[in-house]
Amino acid sequence: MMRTEEIRRVSGVVLRILGVAAAYFAAGQIGLLEQVTVEGSVVTPLWPPTGIALSCLLHMGLRIWPGIALGTLLVVLSLTSFRPAEIAIMAGNTLAPVCAYLMLRRVGYHAELNRLRDGVALVFLGALGGMLISATVGCGTLALTRNLPLGDFWPVWAAWWAGDAMGVLVVTPLLVVLRRIRLPRDTSRWAEAAALAVTAAVVVPLATRSEMSLLFLAFPLLIWAALRFRLAGSAPCAMFVSVLAISAAIDRVGPFADHSLFEVMLTLQALNGSAALTGLLLAAIITEQQNVRTKIELACHELAEVVERLAPGEAAHRLGPGLGERGRAAD
Repeated sequence: MMRTEEIRRVSGVVLRILGVAAAYFAAGQIGLLEQVTVEGSVVTPLWPPTGIALSCLLHMGLRIWPGIALGTLLVVLSLTSFRPAEIAIMAGNTLAPVCAYLMLRRVGYHAELNRLRDGVALVFLGALGGMLISATVGCGTLALTRNLPLGDFWPVWAAWWAGDAMGVLVVTPLLVVLRRIRLPRDTSRWAEAAALAVTAAVVVPLATRSEMSLLFLAFPLLIWAALRFRLAGSAPCAMFVSVLAISAAIDRVGPFADHSLFEVMLTLQALNGSAALTGLLLAAIITEQQNVRTKIELACHELAEVVERLAPGEAAHRLGPGLGERGRAAD
């Protein structure tokens, strides 16, 4: 009996590892659809596999890390033949989300992103901090193998780091929403959600492709989504803004036209980072306030039930001695 349970448990872990590898590889293929060349090296402004990897670790634990390494290997093999140097890149891409996961767990991170401190931790520990490892190991390996000139190290490193960090900031909150999605029953909420979707379909393409530099139009939309729908609204909206902005940057249209590659990447990552931070942190603040309000309402309701159960004399006694004398003195 114990042997059968052990086999079943091991089989479950293996299936999870293979599922993580498949999801990582699929996300990698999507990320490779929108890539740019920085100083002769191909990088992606948004690398979704980092968000997939960190989300899987937060949801299933540290034991699925081999799936991240296997997924990285599959992505590498889809681009080029395997070389010994690729082992270091695989290690960096695996170690980055693992370290991000350990740091988040250390500070008591809630995967539901229902507190402001969780949003701040995801930004500074999960994205900006953890992804330093993958960018440094990857670019360092390319430099040591003479595939990246030392003079081009920092521009490629910055693009690599920004793409990995954006993968965490954009994809991880979206996966949280997909795991906890609840359809509203109120028809007015459906109408507002449809209005938000239609507005986004009109405003975001205009903001990212207009020659009049209208990128700021995306932020009222993100604020609307976060205030009214919290993470369920802000995460898809931030993803939509990021994808269309990357597409416009690659096509060199709108606010990305007539600029150098460095200026395009700087503008793109500033927009994507600001959009993700605005939606994520504002949604976390609103959720935290709503949870506090719900707890207060529940406590008041329980207190009211206790008071109703007390007899009038017992209630007066519990309110404190001398209450009757003070009342008579007032008369």
